[in-house]
Amino acid sequence: MVAAGTLATVVVAGLASLFMAWAIGAGSSGSTPFAPAVGANAISVMRAGFFVGILGFAGAVLQGANVSEAVGRELIGGVTLSPVAAVVGLTIAAVLVAIGVFAGYPIATAFTVTGAVIGVGLAMGGDPAWAKYREIGTLWVLTPFIGGGAAYATAKTLRDERVPERVAIPLLAGVVAAIVTNINFVVLGPAGEAASIAGTLALTVADGGLAARAGITVGLALVAVGALARDIDADPAAGQRHFLLVLGGLVAFSAGGSQVGLAIGPLLPLVSPGSAVVVPLTTVLVFGGVGLLVGSWTGAPRMIKALSQDYSSLGPRRSIAALIPSFAIAQAAVFFGIPVSFNEIIVSAIIGSGYAAGGSGVSGRKMLFTVLAWVASLTIAVVAGYGGFLVVDAVV
Repeated sequence: MVAAGTLATVVVAGLASLFMAWAIGAGSSGSTPFAPAVGANAISVMRAGFFVGILGFAGAVLQGANVSEAVGRELIGGVTLSPVAAVVGLTIAAVLVAIGVFAGYPIATAFTVTGAVIGVGLAMGGDPAWAKYREIGTLWVLTPFIGGGAAYATAKTLRDERVPERVAIPLLAGVVAAIVTNINFVVLGPAGEAASIAGTLALTVADGGLAARAGITVGLALVAVGALARDIDADPAAGQRHFLLVLGGLVAFSAGGSQVGLAIGPLLPLVSPGSAVVVPLTTVLVFGGVGLLVGSWTGAPRMIKALSQDYSSLGPRRSIAALIPSFAIAQAAVFFGIPVSFNEIIVSAIIGSGYAAGGSGVSGRKMLFTVLAWVASLTIAVVAGYGGFLVVDAVV
């Protein structure tokens, strides 16, 4: 039988995790995916909040395992997070994110959670996981340059009169379809594993080799190109809007898969096999997904407005340019199990696409405060996590 004290501590940790999931849903994963679409008047703020919640929940359940494992077990060495450490780390990170939500500034969720977990882990006597930190830091540093640069180049191409939109946009849809075809989903793989659409279909028509997967990828990409080309030929404005909404949905799904790990990762050591309380990973992912869903429905509209209107005046083409690299970077982070900030991804892409039009509508002041908030959130989270654990552990 589980001791009452242990069970109570795990319940408190679960509530802290749920609070963190709500804060992420209201801020990072809930606000960023459809912000460009709202800025381009392709969807209303409230409707965007509704759909991002549903799609984020699906992403959390179907793709959330990799990042969850990394946050829960790979950020600190030599120790396993205790229930007290999990509660302190999650609460500190959630409070920082919630402050950003209500202040209207997008705090980088990955920075706060990563910093808080590292802080409490070091306070417990753990060792820094330098190899993982280098991996995470590399992605964090490269994201503004890759995401912003790709968005800038894409927006420039779409604005170039020498490149017809009826050609450029369907080709971009083909690129997106190729990525989707090779994303791993748990529902397609055997128990405990994930598989891609291309890999699954390749096994049904051939030996599952690289050539078969490549052929299926190209085939499905061409289907997407043809479908969007017909849509644009019928009504160019409607075709752009449809593509923009599909991109928003894909980014929302990716946000759920990436961000749920930030909420439930610190909880995993407390409920994994060998612990006093054992809960299946799928159940924990659903638990986190529900938190994201509620956060998206109740708190995301404020941040959607901030991102869609305050950073840059976005039209459909620049919005498309912002969402494509955001989707690609998010899926790369999910694949490698790296906690990444969706605010950093989408803000960088929005700014890059805005500069493609000569910087029109890009708020330099907002950019400066956002970068400062990112740096401060990481620093404060590490210090607060370290000090907070020492204080709470001494009292408890």
